[in-house]
Amino acid sequence: MTTGPRPSACPPGTASGTSHWAARPVDAALEEARANIAAIADDPDPPSFANTVAALERADRRLSRVLGAFHAVAGADSNEARRALEREFAPRLSAFSSEITANRALFARIETLCEGREALNLSPEEARVLMLTHRGFVRAGARLRDEAMERMKAIRARLAELGTQFAQNVLADERDWAMPLAEADLEGLPDFLVSALRAAGEARGLGQPAVTLARSVVVPFLQFSPRRELRRRAWEAWTRRGAGGGATDNRAIAAEMLALRAERAALLGYASYADWKLETEMARTPQAVRDLLERVWTPAKAAALRDEAEIARMLRADGIEGPVEPWDWRFYSERLRQVRHALEEAEVKPYLTLDGLLDAVFDVAGRLFGLQLREIPEAPRWHADVRVWEVTRGGRHMAVFHGDFFAREGKRSGAWCMAMRSQSRLDGEERPHVVNVCNFAKPPEGEPALLSWDDARTLFHEFGHALHQILSDVTFGSVSGTSVARDFVELPSQLLEHWLEVPELLERHARHAATGAPMPEDLRERLLAARTHDMGFQTVEYLASAFVDLAFHDGPPPADPMQRQAEVLERLGMPRAIAMRHATPHFQHVFAGDGYAAGYYSYLWSEVMDADAFAAFGEAGGPFDAATAQRLEREILSVGGSRDEGESWLAFRGRMPGVEPLLAGRGLL
Repeated sequence: MTTGPRPSACPPGTASGTSHWAARPVDAALEEARANIAAIADDPDPPSFANTVAALERADRRLSRVLGAFHAVAGADSNEARRALEREFAPRLSAFSSEITANRALFARIETLCEGREALNLSPEEARVLMLTHRGFVRAGARLRDEAMERMKAIRARLAELGTQFAQNVLADERDWAMPLAEADLEGLPDFLVSALRAAGEARGLGQPAVTLARSVVVPFLQFSPRRELRRRAWEAWTRRGAGGGATDNRAIAAEMLALRAERAALLGYASYADWKLETEMARTPQAVRDLLERVWTPAKAAALRDEAEIARMLRADGIEGPVEPWDWRFYSERLRQVRHALEEAEVKPYLTLDGLLDAVFDVAGRLFGLQLREIPEAPRWHADVRVWEVTRGGRHMAVFHGDFFAREGKRSGAWCMAMRSQSRLDGEERPHVVNVCNFAKPPEGEPALLSWDDARTLFHEFGHALHQILSDVTFGSVSGTSVARDFVELPSQLLEHWLEVPELLERHARHAATGAPMPEDLRERLLAARTHDMGFQTVEYLASAFVDLAFHDGPPPADPMQRQAEVLERLGMPRAIAMRHATPHFQHVFAGDGYAAGYYSYLWSEVMDADAFAAFGEAGGPFDAATAQRLEREILSVGGSRDEGESWLAFRGRMPGVEPLLAGRGLL
């Protein structure tokens, strides 16, 4: 049973239409779902799996479809009408979810089935769905009574409101800031960045180039601009999102959300929100998470400090006194990469076109899993930039895949995958509609889109999530695709990133945007040799955010989250020249909803597995080994959450992984 779109691998996005268009379908679908729930709870027949659990799966199907479309569009193409609908829907949907949890007659039927499950003769998937349904009710507070139940409802409703407001505040800060540039400010910048800056200024109606807070614009500006003062202004604006004072400041929102989460956990009898949240993840306990983070922190920090010493020498050689500042790192790291690997991103980027890399990732999907993708130009879409493909295998329809790749005003920052409709076969085969959203710099009209190496990884990462949805093969939608433990969900996405580094794939698909010539072998070798460059920085900035997230939720909530953040960073000995990847006021993984709250560590947890999973291909003969790909689909990608994630991993690999492949893959050993 769900009360919205099926769980996705990343925080969800939004849908087309105005308030008049969208409110009616949601109202009708919500009314229908309420009626269906009441009919299940009031059924005079004794509870059975069919008339209770399976009926719950069907109860909100229409609502899930309506909200799936709405959330797909609202995150990718926001406007004031859609933002108003998000604010309206959040507490209403939370109230609906709380009504279900508080329905004692309904929960009594589920408890009866759970207690007598041995006599039900259920299939393994049915037994899993029953267990998850019962556990979900209990963890949502179904056993609470009277005042405690009412307080839980109020907490959940308030958290829904606050999460929506947090995300909209970050979007507003990103939308409202731009730094116009003079022509002289473009000197020394690579052509692809100049084009992106001109396009950004044109989109804002400024009549001149501009830096915006789209990651695909601000990060390369920090990487390539020789003008230190402009880098400082851009970096400060980027890191000040959600903390600028006024109506869009998120610091008080974060404090309230942390307090409410702690209260929610206490009502349910847990020592902390982290204890509650991690109980159902592979990590199980906050200490297990902390142990992993600390094992990686020490070598990562050492690598970062070595690089910082090199950068400091380069800074002094340029006549700049004082320490390395955060707005210096990317610029001098790019120069350091040139020294160490004779490699400039501007040299690589013409070979990394969006179309070429889409061909590459589709090639991987075809060679591993037999999938074919055919673009459908006439398909409906919420924006002209959106592209739509039908996915088939051996002539069989598998999915519809939507790609929305370019940054624009009104689009939430970052990248994510979601399913507007999940796979199931409870009432006949239903195949998924899957969405990948990215924020790549849009090229001028008529020019090809060029991606950075990091952009290319993002493209492969999000399509890995899409494959998890596309290849799902279960009966119940609630356990299909990415409906798995949060620290398991990143395994398929991070695993697919490894194929980007397969020389054979680059040789075939990395072709020059102007000439069509393949990437020279020498350049390809230098590119792959540099793949762990700056990994100390990247790992430290990520781990800092993961440590802060854990500290927020493991123990009493902080009255002042910014002070707690500072305390954690001080304890870690955070290098002053490196900032958290996501500081608290714009940490949307944690505060724009609760999907990654106490769970930001999960990328690292999954990386331990993805490094070992890719090694399985190497042990079997190569990255396109057919038997290993079939086992990956059979034991992980197709089963979703229909069995315990640890069992799925062991069925694929035969043993639990160690941290060493991760450290080796990041160049930290």
